[in-house]
Amino acid sequence: MNIVSHIECSRCGKQLPPGRLYNLCECGGPLLVRYRLSSNAMPRDAVTARAKTLWRYREVLPLGGDASPVTLGEGFTPLLHATRLGERMGLPNLYLKDEGTNPTGSFKARGQSVAITMARELGVRKVAIPSAGNAGGAMAAYAAAAGLEALVYMPEGTPVMNRLECSILGAGVKLIAGSIKDCGRALAERIRSEGWFDVSTLKEPYRIEGKKTMAYEVVEQLDRVPEVMIYPTGGGTGLIGMWKAFAEMEQLGWTSGRRPRMIAVQATGCAPMVRAFEGGAERADEWVDPATIASGLRVPSAVGDALILRAIRESGGTAVAVDDDTMLRAVREIAQTEGVVTSPEGGATLGALERLRRQGLIAPSESVVLFLTGSGYKYLEALEAVAENSQQRRSGLHR
Repeated sequence: MNIVSHIECSRCGKQLPPGRLYNLCECGGPLLVRYRLSSNAMPRDAVTARAKTLWRYREVLPLGGDASPVTLGEGFTPLLHATRLGERMGLPNLYLKDEGTNPTGSFKARGQSVAITMARELGVRKVAIPSAGNAGGAMAAYAAAAGLEALVYMPEGTPVMNRLECSILGAGVKLIAGSIKDCGRALAERIRSEGWFDVSTLKEPYRIEGKKTMAYEVVEQLDRVPEVMIYPTGGGTGLIGMWKAFAEMEQLGWTSGRRPRMIAVQATGCAPMVRAFEGGAERADEWVDPATIASGLRVPSAVGDALILRAIRESGGTAVAVDDDTMLRAVREIAQTEGVVTSPEGGATLGALERLRRQGLIAPSESVVLFLTGSGYKYLEALEAVAENSQQRRSGLHR
C-alpha cells in the first residue's frame, strides 16, 4: 500500500499535496517525496518474497493504488563480494554493487522507471532531458515502453553508444557544444515553448525515489549496514537518494540508526563538490571548463549541491577527486580481478578507495561498497585505451 504523505521542498520546507506534477519548488529548491512510515509499514520479511526488481519496495515509492509501473526489470542488481580485489586492498569485506546489469546498462534505469511511471500516471505525453549519456538512454527506453514522446539534448562529446541508443529507442536527439549545463540551458526554451515535461536530475521529485532503492538493496543483500559507501557523483541523485533511504529505513525498523559514511567521488577535471566540501561551503560554485573521460562526472554544477554536501557531512564522509588515468587503470584492475567491465565512473570509486586506504581513513575491518554505476561496454572510446594499455603490459611480460 502506498503511504505518501506529501511533497516537501528540501530548501524552504514548504509542503505540497502528492499526486501532482512538479518540477522545482517556487524557491528553486528540489522537491522530495515524504511517506507516513512506521515499523509495520513495510516489513522486511514481506519484501523478501516479492519479485527482484526495485518495485519490491512499493510502499516507499510514489505510485499509488493498483496502478502498474513502467518497468523493464530494473533493480536488485548483484552485490558482489570482491574477494580478490579485497585481498589486494587489505579489505576482506569489499563489495561491488554492479549497476551495469540494469536495463540500458546503468543505474539511471532506476530513476527513469519511477519518473516515467509517474509522468505517465499524471498525464504527461512528452518528456525531455539534458544528458551526458546514460540518463538520456534510460529515459528514451522507458518513454518508449510507456508510449511517450522523448527529447534528449546531449553534449557533442557524449560517447557514441549513448547517442545511438537514444536514437534507436525513438527519442529526438540534439547535440550541443559544451557541457550538460549548456544542454540544459538550450533545452529550457523548448520546454517552455513546446510543453515538454522536464525530467532533469532533481528537477522533479520522482527520479530520486528510484535511485534510493540501491540503499534498500544493499541492506537487504548484505543483511547489515556497511560502514562505507563510495559513490561516483555528478548530479548526485543516487547519493542523496540513498541518504534519504537510510532515514526511511530507520523509521521502518530495518536498521538500528547506524548509517554508512558517504564518499562522493568526482574527476579532477570537474570537481565542484570536492572543492566546496574542502572549502567548508554549503553550496558549490560552477566548475569552469569541465573535462573528464567519465561523461557522467562531467557535471559542472548540480541542482542538489546543498543536499550532496549535507549528506557527506552528516554521514562523516568525505569527497575525493581522481584523475582520468587513475579511473582507466582502476577499470582494468576491477575487470582483471573480479571479471566486471565497468565504466570510468565505476573505476573512479576504486581510485578513491585506494587513496582513502593510503590515508588510513578506512580500516581493514570495515565493510565497503563500491558503486559501479554503469557498464563499461557503452564506453567504447575509453575501453579502447584500457585494452591497449593491457596489451602493452602483457607484451612486456612475455618479452
